[in-house]
Amino acid sequence: MDHRPGNPTGNRTEIRDFLASRRAKITPEQVGLPTSGRRRVPGLRREEVAVLAGVSTEWYTRLEKGHIGGVSDDVLHAVARALQLDEAERTYLFDLARAARPAQRTPSRRKNVEVPGPVQWLLDSVTLSAAFVRNGRMDVVATNPLARALHAPMFASDTTDGHGCANIARYHFLDPGAHHFFVDWDAAANATVALLRAEAGREPHDRALRELIGELSTLSPEFRAMWAAHDVRTRHDGVKRLQHPEVGRLELTYQSLDLPVSHRAAHDLTFYTAEPGSTSEDRLKLLTSLAAPQPRSTAPTDQLR
Repeated sequence: MDHRPGNPTGNRTEIRDFLASRRAKITPEQVGLPTSGRRRVPGLRREEVAVLAGVSTEWYTRLEKGHIGGVSDDVLHAVARALQLDEAERTYLFDLARAARPAQRTPSRRKNVEVPGPVQWLLDSVTLSAAFVRNGRMDVVATNPLARALHAPMFASDTTDGHGCANIARYHFLDPGAHHFFVDWDAAANATVALLRAEAGREPHDRALRELIGELSTLSPEFRAMWAAHDVRTRHDGVKRLQHPEVGRLELTYQSLDLPVSHRAAHDLTFYTAEPGSTSEDRLKLLTSLAAPQPRSTAPTDQLR
C-alpha cells in the first residue's frame, strides 16, 4: 500500500495517523472532561473529540478514517480547536483536506527555481552572519561564503548531488558525520522532519519530495521513527550548537524568514549569527577570515617595467 504524499490512499492514511497522534497527546484533564475507570487508549477517545468539536461520534470517526475532502472549513476549525492544534498543525490539517478534494493533479516534478541575482547579492553582502536560502525540500540553493564555510562538512558530504547541491535532510540522516557536527542532533533532526512534514502537506504532488521521503524512510530508521510521530513545523528559529572541524564548538542563533522567490515554491532565507562578545563570535569571525577570498598575488614592480 502506497502511503506517500500525493497518493489518495496515502492521503487518507496521513489524515488518520495525524489526527490519531494529536488525539493521543491530549488528556481529558487538559480539556476539562471527567475521567473514570481504566482507559484503553492514551489521550482522548474519539467520542470525546466529537463532543468537544460539536459533531457526532460517527461523523468524527469517519473523518479520522480519512474522509475529509468534503468537510467544511468551519468543521475543520472546530476539530482543530478540540485537538488544540497549534498554527503549524492547523495549517497542515487544512493542507491535507485540500489535497483530498477531487480533481487533483497527478504527481509532477517541480522545476527548481533559480535564485534571482539580487538575492545572491544580498547574501554576498552579509559578512558577519552565515546566510543561505533553502527550498521546502531542504535543498540549499544559495549561500554566502560564510554559510558554505560553516556547513563545510555538509557540502563535502557524499550526500550532495553531482552538482554540489546539499540537502539538509539527507545530510542529517544519511551521513554518520552529522551526529558529530550537530551537537544537538536529535533536536535538529526532529525539526528537519517536522519541516518536511509541513512541506508534504503543502505540496502533496511534488514527485521529488515523495522520492526524498521514500529514500530517507528506506535508508534511515531514525527518519522513519520521527516521520511516524507526525510532528509539523513551519517556523524555524532558535539556537544551534555545531562542532566545526576548523574552529571548534559554536553556539549560534538562527532565524528563518519567508523569501518570495516564486509564487509556486516555498523558500526560506536563514541567518546564523553569534552573540556579541562571545567565544562563538570570535570563532565565527575566524571562520569568516578563513572563508574570505584570497587576494591575487601581484608581480614585483621591477617585473612590470
